[in-house]
Amino acid sequence: MVLAILMVILVISCLVIAGLVIRHKRTRIVMGSDRVQLEPSLSAKGPREVTEMDRPPLDVRLLTVNEYSRPGFSLDQVKGIVVHYTANPGTSAMENRNYFEGLKDSHATKASSHFIIGTEGEIVQCIPCDEWSYASNERNKDTISIECCILDDSGKFTGETYDSLVELVSWLCFRYELTADDLLRHYDVTGKNCPKYFVEHEEEWESFLEDVTIYMENKTNE
Repeated sequence: MVLAILMVILVISCLVIAGLVIRHKRTRIVMGSDRVQLEPSLSAKGPREVTEMDRPPLDVRLLTVNEYSRPGFSLDQVKGIVVHYTANPGTSAMENRNYFEGLKDSHATKASSHFIIGTEGEIVQCIPCDEWSYASNERNKDTISIECCILDDSGKFTGETYDSLVELVSWLCFRYELTADDLLRHYDVTGKNCPKYFVEHEEEWESFLEDVTIYMENKTNE
């Protein structure tokens, strides 16, 4: 009888320990090749429900580490995402990426971005998300930057660029437990007219924030 009771206690103890181990493992962000899975965790913003979101297609073309465009400084905590525009109409995402790469030789300035979105919606990643880019001045240390290509001087994004921006920003917000309140224009950091269309048309920026919120809600409730 005593032996049976001890066996029951041992089995229950094993189950409890196994449950704690599983729960610990499920509180981590799991990065796959095309998916982020965020399990329940406590963060500065509170608990998160079990859910996942697909990563948008990325053309990863990392810059060479150099002091002019990829300094290699560690970005320890992401507190926001900054949206920019390239200000050079008609250029592609890869052309802008190659310009950043060329700065290691030209030394013309210090500039870069984590991501560049082209006019056809293609997304090129230039810098890992755990490193600084040279894009947002004093916010380089705690933000991820996204440059968007344009077709003309109006600075308005194509529908394809806009859709990819919503998708990429939503995925990054999910990955780093951010909301639309954590999204910034370059203008909000320095007062620069960037991204031009979102600065000169405030209502379009507000619509973009709403679209990101709706996209995230729809994706995480699927």
